[in-house]
Amino acid sequence: MAVLAGLAGAVVLSWLYLVPASRDMYGAMDGLSAWMMEGTWDGRYLLLIFLMWAVMMVGMMLPSAAPTLLLFATVLRKSDPQNAPVARTYVFAGGYLLAWTAFSLAATLLQWMLAETALLSPMMMTTSPMLGAAILVAAGIYQWTSLKQSCLKRCRSPAEFLSRQWRPGLAGALRMGVWHGSYCVGCCWALMLLLFFGGVMSLTWIAAITIFVLIEKLAPIGAQGGRLSGALLLMAGLGVLLLNI
Repeated sequence: MAVLAGLAGAVVLSWLYLVPASRDMYGAMDGLSAWMMEGTWDGRYLLLIFLMWAVMMVGMMLPSAAPTLLLFATVLRKSDPQNAPVARTYVFAGGYLLAWTAFSLAATLLQWMLAETALLSPMMMTTSPMLGAAILVAAGIYQWTSLKQSCLKRCRSPAEFLSRQWRPGLAGALRMGVWHGSYCVGCCWALMLLLFFGGVMSLTWIAAITIFVLIEKLAPIGAQGGRLSGALLLMAGLGVLLLNI
């Protein structure tokens, strides 16, 4: 129960920031998104963008990791109840989020580069139809790659992952979390880049990608749905390209 409450609390807190911040960004921009109007890429702005991405990844990705985390906690409670099962589960979750924090840093640097080359608008959307098409096509193609399918398989098989990667103690839990997070980054990084096409702080795109990731990782037809989404993204990208030639 403590593990579930902690996970739920982290996700809820993330969305309590994302929802009003997104609404404010596409509204008056005098609340949580007011700092985005500055647009000067100094150290403070870089840090705020990084924190924005990091919070977003907690809200978007932690729900899909919940089955693995809860299974890990269950195994610990049954096999080693005297050795801090709750703390080890939180450390596992921390390792998972550490991998997504690294992705957040990479996304921040990419956003900086796109903004500095005028390929990203102040509303954090691509200004180039060609770049938008390239993002859609790349995300679509990646859905069909062997790397994507390999990472997705591990994300969809928590019991197999735990049995293969099991390590004892807090350090082991951290290592397992980083490994699991790395597989999830390998599975979903291209989908996250779709935010540059639809709007980094667009609540519609954030929610849509979050729901799709949950379906892809947890639903029985998730793997097949991932391939179908790849075809649809590819067609959408080609459509954008043809409309702007």
